[in-house]
Amino acid sequence: MERGQSKRFRGLLRVRVKKAFVASDPDLVKFGVTAKVTELLDAEGLAYEVYSDIKPNPTIENVKSGLAAYKASGADYMITIGGGSSMDTGKAIGIIINNPEFEDVRSLEGVAPTKNKTVFTIAVPTTAGTAAEATINYVITDVEKKRKFVCVDVNDIPDIAIVDPEMMSSMPKSLTAATGMDALTHAIEGYTTKAAWRLADCLNLEAIRLISGNLRGAVENTTEGREGMALGQFVTGMAFSNVGLGIAHSMAHTLGAVYDTPHGVACAMMLPIVMEYNAEMTGEKFKDIAEAMGVDTTGMSQDEYRKAAVAAVRQLSEDVGIPSRLEALKEEDLDFLAESAFADACCPGNPKDTSVEDLKELFRKLM
Repeated sequence: MERGQSKRFRGLLRVRVKKAFVASDPDLVKFGVTAKVTELLDAEGLAYEVYSDIKPNPTIENVKSGLAAYKASGADYMITIGGGSSMDTGKAIGIIINNPEFEDVRSLEGVAPTKNKTVFTIAVPTTAGTAAEATINYVITDVEKKRKFVCVDVNDIPDIAIVDPEMMSSMPKSLTAATGMDALTHAIEGYTTKAAWRLADCLNLEAIRLISGNLRGAVENTTEGREGMALGQFVTGMAFSNVGLGIAHSMAHTLGAVYDTPHGVACAMMLPIVMEYNAEMTGEKFKDIAEAMGVDTTGMSQDEYRKAAVAAVRQLSEDVGIPSRLEALKEEDLDFLAESAFADACCPGNPKDTSVEDLKELFRKLM
């Protein structure tokens, strides 16, 4: 991150706010990524306090402790630095600060009728995946009930997003791969969801091109790959935030809650399975997806280009090192997993109406 970016916002911050609450995960603090931002704040004489009690799948307790830390800090705005975990935690904290009637974190599930916008927030993503800096969504894990719940709120969108590929350059290959496949899942599910429409389709289709063309390079840490992924994940964030997702995300949320599976890995494993399940309800959209991923569909039948789209997704996932099976998955867990996924907020957007039994069979394909 360049010093000039700090100067660009210096006047704004000094007029509107006084002290930042910096929400970032402990590994980013440990390895100096968070410092790329806090050093700029130091150089400009801007006060801040760092909060890093954040898990990869942020929990209700993370939010509660963060809420207490925010109140004690005397901060009046927030800077979230990290992937979806830091941003989702920050979104929940900021919403509750300005809407204290929702202090019970579970009350935010679904479309919560909050009245006030979150605290002034600057989001600095360090992964090319969740696009939480551009969406109306955040996800919190309820450890007690072994489930994740999705919160949808137009009041949670950050005021400023600084999407800088340089902030993503120190991420390990495995994290780059997983978050990149999360972004691809956003784009493909957003392109095929029941609520899909033309403007969102334009954005999601371009995101599929960008992600499929740049994820391999980003995993190898090329400049072009990082830049393409930073743009691709942001573009689909703006799109899917308006049209929703589907059961690949419902199922990924459940796997994360039960087995602590990294969200992007869960999405990558579920996406081709769900695409096969949904294919009959997608018209010619799988042809567009296949072509966006570099497949020549000339002369292909509908069945052939649908299979080609799924194969392209599987190949990309394999190329970046994502497993196709989940060893932790147990037969005795399938009922709970399927019921939880069916109740997830993303489930109704799936292009094909589903059932608990269908979801159970889809989960079984990971075994």
